[in-house]
Amino acid sequence: MADLLSGLGQFGLGNLENMNLYEEPKKAGEGEDGKAAAPVMQEQDYLFDKSFNCPICDTDFKARTVKVGKVKLAGTDLDLRPKYDQVDLLKYDIIMCPHCGYAALSRFFKFVTSPQAKNIKEKISASFKSQEDVVKETYNYDEALERYKLTLANAIVKQAKPSEKAYICLKAAWLLRGKGENLDPADPEYAKKKKEIDDEENNFLHNALEGFISARQTESFPMCGMDETTVDYLIAVTAMRFEQYDVSNRLISGILTSASANPRMKDKARNVKEMLVKKVKERNAAKK
Repeated sequence: MADLLSGLGQFGLGNLENMNLYEEPKKAGEGEDGKAAAPVMQEQDYLFDKSFNCPICDTDFKARTVKVGKVKLAGTDLDLRPKYDQVDLLKYDIIMCPHCGYAALSRFFKFVTSPQAKNIKEKISASFKSQEDVVKETYNYDEALERYKLTLANAIVKQAKPSEKAYICLKAAWLLRGKGENLDPADPEYAKKKKEIDDEENNFLHNALEGFISARQTESFPMCGMDETTVDYLIAVTAMRFEQYDVSNRLISGILTSASANPRMKDKARNVKEMLVKKVKERNAAKK
């Protein structure tokens, strides 16, 4: 799991950078009319401080959160990554206790069992460097990625389900894609930086694929808020990215023949099917 958790040293958790992701648990201006023009909205204008209570250390704290209804969805990538014009919501989907180091995706933050809390206290909190004096109005992509890595470390330590760890990896990969899209093409080192980001994105995506495949075989739906069709679609698209065409084709075919899949998802599946056919033909032609 090289590089997935690199950078945790800044939190005092450098010893956790090499943990195995899916190790089996031992136990189960003015306008034209002369009036002042509307102010240009900055990223911080879409955020506010929301209060949380840490389920690990019982400390109250505030975290930067996106204002509901203030940002509009501009579109999605093939693998369902959401894109917004105003702010990348992925940067603010991690809730981190600045006192003890517990961090999780917002949907999972409250849900911690007693054994999980014990593990986090022993393996995270005991070495964590308090971030209570670190106040950020916004997060850049590197800062947000560090929070995802801390979240992944927490998930491994608390022996979270494969689906939760896979979902963290997926969102971290999406975050890295956003970082790559925001690089300056005029930067003399653009090509080098873009390749490094792309490689790291692929690393997270590959681990997300592994986790979702495992979760699909052992967990029930809904999974991370997603139904079976959505998870199968995500696996299929990601498998296609890594040239696992048999896996992708099997799942896409299942979506297309499913009575429960909605028309929108079937349309997406048809597009992927066309891409698959083309990619398989190109691969076979290259072998000749």
